[in-house]
Amino acid sequence: LAQAPQPLLRGKVLPPCPPLATMGKAAKGGKKLPSAPLAAKKTKVQKNPLFEKTPRNFRLGGDIQPKRDLTRFVRWPKYVRLQRMKKIMIMRLKMPPAINQFNMTIDKNQAATLLRLLKKYTPETNEAKKNRLMEQAQAKKDGQESKSKKPQVIKYGLNHVTTLIEQKAAKLVVIAHDVEPIETVCWLPALCRKKDVPYCIIKGKGRLGMLVHKKMASCVALTTVRQEDKSELDKLSENFKAQFNDNTEVRRRWGGGIMGTKSQHVTQRREKAVQIEQAKKLGLSIA
Repeated sequence: LAQAPQPLLRGKVLPPCPPLATMGKAAKGGKKLPSAPLAAKKTKVQKNPLFEKTPRNFRLGGDIQPKRDLTRFVRWPKYVRLQRMKKIMIMRLKMPPAINQFNMTIDKNQAATLLRLLKKYTPETNEAKKNRLMEQAQAKKDGQESKSKKPQVIKYGLNHVTTLIEQKAAKLVVIAHDVEPIETVCWLPALCRKKDVPYCIIKGKGRLGMLVHKKMASCVALTTVRQEDKSELDKLSENFKAQFNDNTEVRRRWGGGIMGTKSQHVTQRREKAVQIEQAKKLGLSIA
């Protein structure tokens, strides 16, 4: 190989480059570097042929994708979206006491005791009523006194219950908290207070409906009970009178006005800024 011309560097002549063949020989004949003292020695892992590793491939045309929680991406039916929006709207808007009183219901234990009592006085079915009237008619035809008497039952239906309250015949009135529209029953507690009839508000119009063989019932009333249940009715009436009739807080407390998390944080920041500004004026320091 022809040697390249020697370049000059600030008046000095560099040594000529060794030929390529000589470089290869020098590299082969060089010293062997020692291995790192702390390097871990690689040991070959023996694979068990019974348990083969088969990694899944989730690319196109590969394995079936794992199940993911797609709740946030679901397009819900319109009735679901409406009821969710309604719930949020009710939380945001301020509610006057006449509407807000329906959020203050009796607790689980009170409801269980009350429903147990009311269940004893469920109205008879159409079939049972028909049989009772037939027996009465047959007894009257034969000139005998009928043994079957009209049973003591709970009264239902808004107009019927209203009449019983006005006549002061109702001993206890139970109103559902989720009547739609609420305007149909929002005046009923005021009427009960005026006529001094004990009342209570219970969760679920469907629960009251089940007692009277209907889908739902806005309110039910007890007029009479058997002698063995008299003490239980008196006790419930006394409790509900103190909790609802004589409770002035129910008539004064407004509801709603609960903002979202973001709005609450914004309000807090604004309040804090106002406090800092006032502290600066007074010459104080707030952390």
